[in-house]
Amino acid sequence: MKIRFLFLLPLLVTLVPTAPSLAAGDRFALVIGNAKYPDADSPLKEPINDARDVADELKRDGFTVEVGENLTGDGMRRAFDKLYGKIKPGSVALVFYSGFGIQSARQSYMIPIDAQIWTESDVRRDGFSIEAILGELNTRGAGVKIALIDASRRNPFERRFRSFSAGLTPVIAPNGTLVMYSAALASVVSDAGGDHSLFVQELLKEIRVPDLMAEETLNRTKMGVTRASRGEQVPWISSSLAEDFSFIPGAGGSRPSMTTAPQQPPAPPVANNPPPAPPSPPVAANNPPAPPVPPSPPPSPKPQVDAALPPLAPPVKPLDTVPVPPVKPADTAPAPNADGGPSAATLAEDPTIKSLTAKIAANPDDVNALYRRGQVYASKGAYNLAIKDFDDTLRINAKDVEALNNRCWTRTVVGDLQGALKDCNEALRLRPNFVDALDSRGLVNLKSGAVKNAIADFDAALRINPRLTSSLYGRGVAKQRNGSAQEGSLDIANAKAMDPNIVQEFASYGVR
Repeated sequence: MKIRFLFLLPLLVTLVPTAPSLAAGDRFALVIGNAKYPDADSPLKEPINDARDVADELKRDGFTVEVGENLTGDGMRRAFDKLYGKIKPGSVALVFYSGFGIQSARQSYMIPIDAQIWTESDVRRDGFSIEAILGELNTRGAGVKIALIDASRRNPFERRFRSFSAGLTPVIAPNGTLVMYSAALASVVSDAGGDHSLFVQELLKEIRVPDLMAEETLNRTKMGVTRASRGEQVPWISSSLAEDFSFIPGAGGSRPSMTTAPQQPPAPPVANNPPPAPPSPPVAANNPPAPPVPPSPPPSPKPQVDAALPPLAPPVKPLDTVPVPPVKPADTAPAPNADGGPSAATLAEDPTIKSLTAKIAANPDDVNALYRRGQVYASKGAYNLAIKDFDDTLRINAKDVEALNNRCWTRTVVGDLQGALKDCNEALRLRPNFVDALDSRGLVNLKSGAVKNAIADFDAALRINPRLTSSLYGRGVAKQRNGSAQEGSLDIANAKAMDPNIVQEFASYGVR
């Protein structure tokens, strides 16, 4: 299991003086591309190239730009603090982020590369809230605040131990803010695998168009992405701008081309010839016309989760005792071999584990360090070491429901189903309707062959979070084993549409 969210201006031979609406020193941008997440199967291909191209264009558009690549939590914190320190009253502040993003508690978070996410509280601890950043920029006096977020990707954190939905959520931002997501709310798109994302390709194209206000630039970007993806990807925009702003500095947003020399005053009209017709008036800044909307494409043949799901069962009370029948060899595959994980020497050299081990050596009762090291061990397949750390966490605080849930799942993976069941029951006794523990207990029951109990647990988890992929897939398998082949196949198809890796994930748990 994997654990746990412009632009090219050619150089001019002869410079043309312009009168920018805001001085170059009043435009500040932070551009971040995060690609190398240890929890992902491989680095993302797009964020670094996208960030570099965006930074280059912003520099040519008069921004003072800071670029960050593959930033850790500390690195992102320092980068934002540096941006905050530059802001003066009336400044333009822009944030571009490409990487993984997650929504939690109705906020969207940008995720650093070293985030350790197993629970929803981990998202708030390790992630960077877009709303909080825009709020801080506003407090510092920024007049125009822009956030361009390319983070609506399937990510390795949206698996287990989470009660938040896929994709990003609306931003409640202060006045003078323009926000754009690369995809619609609560939706995700797969990495295209190319050198640049479709979102950034279209954004770069539209920012280079002269005489456009920022809102029109982003609206045209939205239409371009929608058209190029045949309606599969539709960016989301929110604006509360109170003043005109163009990415291209200068009167009317115009910008000279590579070969343009300083324009000379027009020659007087020749006698007996009428003067040339005046040029078309510029687009009105406050009311830019929207580009034509492309015709809606035919519906995708992929199963739609929200429309196709059968009705959920009524909520069930956490079960205090669930007998675990003997495991039938035909029902489950062998549990993953804990010895097949990384060697002790490799684990000891992992930077995160090394840091946490040092903290535990200094204070053996550092419950936070023990819990987090257990998370890291589990994410790397060192399940017995993870269980030991969760044991020590619960020795210090027997009511730590997150540790109980994590130990429940880890014990399930290694085949200690009776111990896992006890942990999940205790977590649900302490926190009724704890969605992660319902999901974990559903897996316990599925592996034990108690398919009716598994369906009840997965139903309850899906009532709380209908897009919890692991519960959707697990319920599908349980329904098939319970004789409801058609309903089970529908759940499985919906889960695979949401996460193509879900089958492999469950196979790693010993469920095939």
